[in-house]
Amino acid sequence: MSSTPDSAVREYVEQQSAAFLRDLTAWLRIPSVSADPERAADVRESAEWLAGRLRETGFPVVEVWETPGLPAVFAEWPAVDPDAPTVLVYGHHDVQPAARADGWASEPFEPVERDGRLYARGAADDKGQVFLHTLGVRAHLAATGRTAPAVHLKLIVEGEEESGSPHFPALLREHADRLACDAVVVSDTGMWDEDTPTVCTGMRGLTDCQIDLFGPDQDIHSGSFGGAVPNPATEAARLAAALHDEDRRVAVPGFYDGVAELAAHERALLAELPFDEKRWLRTAHSHAALGEAGYTVLERVWARPTAEVNGISGGYQGPGGKTIVPARAQLKLSFRLVAGQDPARVQQAVRAWAADRLPDGIRHEITFWGATRPCLTPLDHPALRSVVRSMERAFGQPVRYTREGGSGPAADLQDVLGAPVLFLGISVPSDGWHAPNEKVEVPLLSRGAEAAAYLWEDLAEQWGPAARG
Repeated sequence: MSSTPDSAVREYVEQQSAAFLRDLTAWLRIPSVSADPERAADVRESAEWLAGRLRETGFPVVEVWETPGLPAVFAEWPAVDPDAPTVLVYGHHDVQPAARADGWASEPFEPVERDGRLYARGAADDKGQVFLHTLGVRAHLAATGRTAPAVHLKLIVEGEEESGSPHFPALLREHADRLACDAVVVSDTGMWDEDTPTVCTGMRGLTDCQIDLFGPDQDIHSGSFGGAVPNPATEAARLAAALHDEDRRVAVPGFYDGVAELAAHERALLAELPFDEKRWLRTAHSHAALGEAGYTVLERVWARPTAEVNGISGGYQGPGGKTIVPARAQLKLSFRLVAGQDPARVQQAVRAWAADRLPDGIRHEITFWGATRPCLTPLDHPALRSVVRSMERAFGQPVRYTREGGSGPAADLQDVLGAPVLFLGISVPSDGWHAPNEKVEVPLLSRGAEAAAYLWEDLAEQWGPAARG
C-alpha cells in the first residue's frame, strides 16, 4: 500500500475541482459528433482542444494522430525510473448525436450543472471520464512531490468510437511501438450505482450478420404455387426459430467451443451485487426476464454468449393482404461472445448452420459486418488488484466486480498490444449514455480523479520491477 496520505490527494482534487469543471464544460461545448459528416471539423476541434489541455497538464509529448477518418490524440509522460511499468489510458472524444428536440431539458452542447450533476452530451460518455485523468495525474504529482508520474503514462483518445471505431485497429497496428505498454486502463465504462463502487473485469465480443434468402425469381401466386415451392419468408422464420433450443441455448453447432465457463467464486461475486430484477426490467422496458436456463440475469448479460434476432422481413408489408409466395426474405442476427470464443470460428459455424438448414430451391447469401473479440482480465491479476485498491481508497468502501454485456475496442487493445485490459470508470446507469439529458455525477468525477491518482503509485510499487522480481 502506498505511503502517500489520501488526504493530500483529496485536498488537491477539491481545490482544483472548480477549474477542472470549467475546462470540462468548455470541451463539452464542442459538438464532436463523429457520425455526422458535417461535424468533422468539430471532431477535429475537439482533438486539438484536448491536445492543448494535455500539454498544459504537463505531458511533454502530445500529438494529434490522423486516420482516414477522424483524428485521435496521443500523449506520453515518461517516468523518472526507466524500469517503471508502462500504462496506456484509453478513451474517446467523439460523442453521439444530440438535439434539444430529442427530449433534452436544456441544449445538449450547452452544459448545465444542477444539483451536483453536469448535463451535456459527452459528460459521461466519454469526455468526463477521459478528462478526469488530467486532474488525477496532477493530484498524483502534487501529493507525492514527483516531477513525473510513477509509471510511464500514455493516453490514446480516439475520435470514432461512437461510429464503430472503423480505423482504430489499423491505428493501433500502425503505432504499436509507440503504444507498447504493460497494461491498458479503459475509462469508458461505469459502476453499478452511486452507492456501489465496482470494477469491470471484461467485455463481451460481437459479430453480426445479414442472411438474404432468395426463392422464386419473382413474387408468385400463393394459390397456384403455394405449398409446392419453397418460401423464403417461411425459411427465414424457420431459421430464426431454430437459433435456440428449448433451454434457450444457442443451437448453432460449435457455437460454445472454447467458452470460458464461470467459476463458482466468480458466480458468488456477481451474486453479491444488489440486483433488483423488477428495477432492471423497468430499465429494459420489458415485462419478464428470459434466457439461457441455469444462469441468472447478470450471468446471462455479462458472462454468457448469446444470439439475437435483430430483424426479420420478407414479402408483402402493406395494408390488407396480398396472397403471394415472396421472392426474397431477410434475417439479421447478432452474436455476443465471451472469453474463449473466436469470432472467425463463430462466423464459420453460423455459415455451416444456415447452409445445412435451408432446403433446395432457396439460395442464400450471408454478410458479416466485422467482429469484436471479447476480453477478460483474471481476477487475480496484480494490475487489477491495483485498480481495486485505488478505487477502494477513493470511495472508502469495498469494491465489487462487474462485467460489461456490450462490446467495444478494449479487445483490439488487448490483442494488438498484448497487454491486460483494466477498467476504471465512474459513470452510473442513471447517466443516460446515448439518451436525452446525459449527465455525470460531479462528486464521482472527483472520486475517479482520486482513484487515478492513487493508481499510478500503486502500480509502480506493487507491479514495478521489484514486485516482478
